[in-house]
Amino acid sequence: MSTKKPAATKSALAGTDTPDRSNTNAKLDSLETFRSDATGQALRTNQGVKVADNQNTLKAGPRGPSLLEDFIMREKITHFDHERIPERIVHARGTGAHGYFQSYENHSTLTKAGFLQDASKKTPVFVRFSTVQGPRGSGDTVRDVRGFAVKFFTDEGNFDLVGNNMPVFFIQDAIKFPDFVHAVKPEPHNEMPTGGSAHDTFWDFVSLVPESAHMVMWAMSDRAIPKSLRSMQGFGVHTFRLINAEGKSRFVKFHWRPTAGTCSLVWDEAQKLAGKDADYHRRDLWESIETGDYPEWELGVQVIEEENEHAFDFDILDPTKLIPEELVPITPLGKMTLNRNPDNFFAETEQVAFCPGHIVPGIDFSNDPLLQGRLFSYTDTQISRLGGPNFHEIPINRPVAPFHNGQRDAQHRSTIDKGRASYEPNSIDGGWPKETPSADQDGGFESYPERIDANKIRQRSESFGDHFSQARLFFHSMSEHEQEHIIAAYSFELGKVERENIRAREVNEILANIDLKLAARVAQNLGLPAPTKGTVEQRKTSSNHSPALSQVNLLPENIKTRKVAILVANGVDSAAIDGMKKALKAEGAHGKLLGPTSAPVKAADGKSLPVDASMEGSPSVAFDAVFVPGGAASIKALSTDGVALHYLLEAYKHLKAIALQGEAKQLLDVLKLEVDAGLIVGTDAKLSKAFIAAIGQHRVWDREAKAKGIPA
Repeated sequence: MSTKKPAATKSALAGTDTPDRSNTNAKLDSLETFRSDATGQALRTNQGVKVADNQNTLKAGPRGPSLLEDFIMREKITHFDHERIPERIVHARGTGAHGYFQSYENHSTLTKAGFLQDASKKTPVFVRFSTVQGPRGSGDTVRDVRGFAVKFFTDEGNFDLVGNNMPVFFIQDAIKFPDFVHAVKPEPHNEMPTGGSAHDTFWDFVSLVPESAHMVMWAMSDRAIPKSLRSMQGFGVHTFRLINAEGKSRFVKFHWRPTAGTCSLVWDEAQKLAGKDADYHRRDLWESIETGDYPEWELGVQVIEEENEHAFDFDILDPTKLIPEELVPITPLGKMTLNRNPDNFFAETEQVAFCPGHIVPGIDFSNDPLLQGRLFSYTDTQISRLGGPNFHEIPINRPVAPFHNGQRDAQHRSTIDKGRASYEPNSIDGGWPKETPSADQDGGFESYPERIDANKIRQRSESFGDHFSQARLFFHSMSEHEQEHIIAAYSFELGKVERENIRAREVNEILANIDLKLAARVAQNLGLPAPTKGTVEQRKTSSNHSPALSQVNLLPENIKTRKVAILVANGVDSAAIDGMKKALKAEGAHGKLLGPTSAPVKAADGKSLPVDASMEGSPSVAFDAVFVPGGAASIKALSTDGVALHYLLEAYKHLKAIALQGEAKQLLDVLKLEVDAGLIVGTDAKLSKAFIAAIGQHRVWDREAKAKGIPA
């Protein structure tokens, strides 16, 4: 995808209290009546009454019974009793951030959507990232699909692009969505496992539903354990339409590509992070924004002319299929920058309501049967979660475009309607609000007049019938180490399945139809006979390999925002620290000093060096690389420190870059490790250059086989 940039890459809104949703190019209006200001305000009840005593319930005497007439206590307790709303059935575990989207240029040939036609316009957005299976309290780094939902507050209304970090889905038709979710959720008899798919009901379902094979392959890949939310791709999943002012329609697939590159954790690292820091992903996103390392994604589309709708060996309306980028390149549209954290998690991240049916003129739907069901399901769910149909009036959901209609009343109505006519047409209020003909320059929304001539029927299109070719394409497009990770993931997950017939069915009827070597390796790890042939004849396809699918080809050309642990003890070489930190800062990376404790350490030259944290409090799994500066006394102390030695072994096992400067080379003998492409020793400037280059490779994959024997 292109790296074309708008004139400004940092937000003009940085450091402000709220995004400007009326005109993002003008100075923000800070007077938002729905925001509370805690500074200098008297404590009052929800009815505005000042509170004299917030410490004691009204009682009959100091030790007497509490009185029912205490309206202050009753209001406070009643509100507390109802603070929790139903969590989302799926995507319950999430985090979010504010930002803006800026188009690269005028894309009016593609769409009449206003936010894609003005390169100087900054459209406010709110983004929510999430896992799918687990509840709100589950871990961030579990193996799971990640939600990637963006709300654009455009001048023409809200546009919600509600997608995932994977371009396909498990099912083809929305009628199967309850079945899939019931299967992937924790087992109903014991509510386990939390946040994962390694259990019988999930594998029973997907082994019986071949259309899920492609998505399961993605879920068993490294894509399911992203390194951070900042390093995830995002996809609209479905095929949509873009329509220009002349009424010309084209099919499109939406893509988000992070400027930080796309990469993942390794499995052991992901598991340890789930225990050491269940909030790892949300913490990383929050801290990146707070430090000014604003996450960025480029939005692009794959464009398919209507006359080419049937030009592929798959159906573009099938949500279990992707369009290889080698067949249809991505056209870049603009860039999204996240530059402000929420002020209140519940009011914003928890109450934000995304609906795929929220579109604006210039964008429309396709006949994808999964998308069609989502258009109903999301709105229905928000009504249940948020207490009625007025969820659009909650501040985080409120459009910048005014809304006027005859809809009235219902729970949590905050608009005070002044007109007498709540119907249309009317004459009492002069006929207002009136329709806006679509032919006007700023016309109303008009659905694309697609011609349909068909019988009502419950039947799956034959063009949706190939379930294994793209799963095979994905597997064959992976690098060797990525394929090994997929084999290990299938083996791990199926190893948790209690029923052998389910394990055998997945191997013989699903994996064998994707790749016999894959099936044989997984069968061997499960103690099952290796299948000798598939049950479905392989189809010839136009694409057998797609480099764009491998994360090896999606790394950035820099190490911006990477975090490096610098291990220190008393007697450390402060000059070596200064040199490395300077080199890292020049590359946009961050070096953090970690000591045996949180107390400052004394350098060899007598300087007192404050540390950022202790090694035990900030484990290696939270960093991208490790640097150990020299200093005879420091290395002697670290050589006998079990936490420090484990720190290095764990980083080595997780294939991270490690640099040992000066006397730190002695640690090689202590740890019985050998120098490799990512384990670097030296005493001069060449050390930092080689170290930075190794960090840029994300992992030292050639080390993986050797590192498996490290008991870290």
